[in-house]
Amino acid sequence: MLDRLFQLSARGTTPGREVRGAVATFLTMAYILFANPAILAAAGMPKEPVVAATAAASALTSLMMGLGANFPIALAPGMGLNAVIAYQVAPAAGSWQTAMGLVVLDGLTMLVLVLIGFREALMRAIPRDLRRAIGVGIGLFIAFIGLVNARVVIVPAGTIQALAGGVKAALPPVTFGTLRVPETAIALAGLLLIAALLARRVKGAILIGIAFGTILALAAGVTSLPRGGWFSAPRFDTFARADLGGVFSLHMLPLFVAVLLVDFFDTIGTSTAIAEEAQLMDANGEIPRLGRLLAIDSVAAAVGGLFGASSVTSYIESAAGVAEGARTGLHSVVVAGLFLLAMFAAPIAGIVPAAATAPALIAVGFLMTQQISRIDLRALPTAIPAFVLLVTIPLTYSISHGIGFGFIAYVAIQLLLGRPREVHPLMYVATVGFAAYFLVS
Repeated sequence: MLDRLFQLSARGTTPGREVRGAVATFLTMAYILFANPAILAAAGMPKEPVVAATAAASALTSLMMGLGANFPIALAPGMGLNAVIAYQVAPAAGSWQTAMGLVVLDGLTMLVLVLIGFREALMRAIPRDLRRAIGVGIGLFIAFIGLVNARVVIVPAGTIQALAGGVKAALPPVTFGTLRVPETAIALAGLLLIAALLARRVKGAILIGIAFGTILALAAGVTSLPRGGWFSAPRFDTFARADLGGVFSLHMLPLFVAVLLVDFFDTIGTSTAIAEEAQLMDANGEIPRLGRLLAIDSVAAAVGGLFGASSVTSYIESAAGVAEGARTGLHSVVVAGLFLLAMFAAPIAGIVPAAATAPALIAVGFLMTQQISRIDLRALPTAIPAFVLLVTIPLTYSISHGIGFGFIAYVAIQLLLGRPREVHPLMYVATVGFAAYFLVS
């Protein structure tokens, strides 16, 4: 039955390999159970319910991917996307409920774009090196957030006011922290452990690093043990709290466009990398069942907003399962079961401080930037726009702006070289859309 449902023999795998791969994937992405609540807390969201929401949304959407697309990708709230929601959208929207409403609307809009074939067509229209640069740029963005949370990088007091008062002021926008701050020392110790474990290819390296940082934080008095039990029934206080009514106002339009653009392109690098790693590309270099994959990914975004867990998306950490031999959706179904069990671990997640999760952000950022080695830096017409894209994402603190600058640079260079026919028509559409967004936002 499993062979017929998941085409195990046709893809050269076994149930044992799929289960082993699923365990590896879960261990490498379980940090989201701790990192997501810590990040969304900046938007005023309660930690324990966000843990349950994160686990439940991840379980449901991973199950959908396994059964609906038969693809070895697990899903969870997206790192980078949750930071955009917490640090950009929620403050501008006025509440986390409105921010989650925006996520729901984003997912439904994405689904419409998939059903009419636009998302799949645009995904194929983007040069592969630009797709890879998007993943690298998001990785740098995540690593930057981790360094700030670890207080390794700090914003000097008065810098923003000084720069606003005089454009010629020679003040650094950021500077370095100090090891005299216990949070910084804990974060760097956790980062060193994660780095060593990753170098030794230990499964669950990030999760072990978070546990180690939490132990140090407990010893230093930065955090404390839960007053009640270690496990509890999941609380879904954030479920169905998304405020869709507050989304439909003019001042929310730029925020909606930003979230839509981030979510639109987030899956591109992940699905391409996983399909290549698993050798699931067809003879034309296309991903099988791409339409189903994108549709499920779009619905997952709305599911994340409905649960109050931020936008759920496909996870690059699924590569850990692929490396263990996973090739089918059975892998994702087993990951879903593991996330279902994790719903009861909210009190444990409440112990984990930002100093313990910051190294995870930095490590994930590093893993995502590895795609840079696959960009052909000798092909300058695409390499230069790719560089513009991956640098401007973290430096503008905006994924959508970075993607837009990269697209505009690519189209402009092709036109200046006299190669307008080498640019896909949809790239012209996307570039004009970005340019218009930049002018009015």
